[in-house]
Amino acid sequence: MICLCLMVTCLNAQDQKSGKDSPNTAKDDSLIVESQDTILLKSYATRYDPRKALLYAAVVPGLGQIYNKKYWKLPLVYGGFIFFASYIDIYQTGYTKYKAQLFDVLNGGQNPYTQDQLRTVVDRYRRERDYMIILMGGMYILQIIDAHVDAHLKEFDLNPNLHVSVQPMSEYNYATGRQNGFSIVVRF
Repeated sequence: MICLCLMVTCLNAQDQKSGKDSPNTAKDDSLIVESQDTILLKSYATRYDPRKALLYAAVVPGLGQIYNKKYWKLPLVYGGFIFFASYIDIYQTGYTKYKAQLFDVLNGGQNPYTQDQLRTVVDRYRRERDYMIILMGGMYILQIIDAHVDAHLKEFDLNPNLHVSVQPMSEYNYATGRQNGFSIVVRF
């Protein structure tokens, strides 16, 4: 066991040269050809860093989509936030209104609604408000995930020979009889 540990610590797979870059070392995403010409390949992924997109989207919602240059997603992100914020406001207003009426009834005031009806309405408004807050938080997390995944997929290259088609299908089976439908055919 000790011999194995000593052997593993003494082995080196590659020598690391110290100092400045020599002509044989590659920088970032570059490719060096043995001839006199040097071909530099700039990676598309270095321009769109997924961590940076995630950080931007976490700090300011929609900024990750701007970083990824997916401007068409901004109305979806902010429209969703405005939608949920408006419903949160509606349910919060109803909650405070009926809660005040419930306190008025509990203190002996007059109200056309009974105490049980008001408790039910107050609970419903609070539950719906809390549900909308949870959905808004889910939307916030979803736009962060979208920015992160979109930055990862910037480098994804589709096969030009990929063909997807939808074709009608008809099949006869003795057990189930005739079946009609559609099939999705993927050829690559």
